[in-house]
Amino acid sequence: MDDERIVDLYFARSEDALRESEEKYGAYCHSIAYRILRSDTDAEECVNDTLFHAWRNIPPAKPASLRHYLGALTRNLSINRLDKRQAKRRRPEGQSAPAPWNDAIVADGGDPEEDLALKEGINAFLGSLGKEVRIVFLQKYWYCCRIDEIAKNTGLSVANVKVILHRTRKLFSDYLKQEGYLS
Repeated sequence: MDDERIVDLYFARSEDALRESEEKYGAYCHSIAYRILRSDTDAEECVNDTLFHAWRNIPPAKPASLRHYLGALTRNLSINRLDKRQAKRRRPEGQSAPAPWNDAIVADGGDPEEDLALKEGINAFLGSLGKEVRIVFLQKYWYCCRIDEIAKNTGLSVANVKVILHRTRKLFSDYLKQEGYLS
């Protein structure tokens, strides 16, 4: 079933919307949650929470892309769950901590499309990056891949991935400051 039809089911308050969303995007959302939480049980709970939040927020929200909407909800809920589950100092080895600018760009379970200007700004920043740099950056900070996984996925060395991430983090932080999202 196409996304527009699924969104129409949400607007009609049909429970089929949840079933169709789970069928089409459940595995996608689970993979996002698992990369952040490293626990199948917690990831499954986040997928359920995602569907609950989608049910609660659609309507009035009408996402342009249901896939990205559900992915953003899953990511935000997973990060919130991780922060509640353990202190940042006690993350398991290899666990990716949320980026330092995360508080500026992650809503607390709210509507991921709420701040359109920020969304457009982040897209503009990502669009200004070269393809390889953008892939590395998104794998680290959207999908929460470990550096060795990114190196394997891209064919780059671990050292090269670290350099790309260091430089791109600096560029992104400077961009967010320039746009007034960070002080």
